Amino acid sequence: MSRALAARRYGASRAMRAPRSFALPRRQHGVVLFIALIVLVAMTMAGVAIMRSVDTSNLISGNVAFKQSTLQAADSGAAAAINYLVAQQYTGQLDSSTGAYKAVGYDASNEPDWSDDASWANSVVVGTTNGNKVEYVINRLCQLPGTVNTNNCAKLQATGGAAGNGKGYFDGQPVPAPMVFFRITTRVTGPRSATSIVQFDVALQQ
Repeated sequence: MSRALAARRYGASRAMRAPRSFALPRRQHGVVLFIALIVLVAMTMAGVAIMRSVDTSNLISGNVAFKQSTLQAADSGAAAAINYLVAQQYTGQLDSSTGAYKAVGYDASNEPDWSDDASWANSVVVGTTNGNKVEYVINRLCQLPGTVNTNNCAKLQATGGAAGNGKGYFDGQPVPAPMVFFRITTRVTGPRSATSIVQFDVALQQ
């Protein structure tokens, strides 16, 4: 009896002295941190792309605005050239080349390269407005200088008495002199290298 009791007490004390076991935490591999870094990099790249897109849009809008400004300024060059032609219409000055005016220019095969600065060496500079430099060159659409030769010049078709209908160019009045064509080429250079080259054809009696 005493032996059984002693054995029982020994087993109980041994059980009490047994070390406790604790569950160790599972080892972390950093997957969440890796995914978070990927998302952060993606968001950063998206933000940079949006900023560059906005900058590009602003640049394009500015270039379009400058281009439109040069096109509008071309009208002032054409107006100045027409004023010159009207002032010299009956003076005989239009029969010879002087400065920006060329009494010849009918041959389309010899059309100047207007994108070349050399073609503007003798141009008339009208002025600079809102950063736009306006200049023009005039070519009479005739193959030869001198007095107008209707066989060598581009002209309007005869009307009035010559056409037999009794009507002329303006308000039914006959036009005795031929109307010769002149080509006005205007170049406008603005900010950011915005350039517009515009041509106008006008007809005047000479």
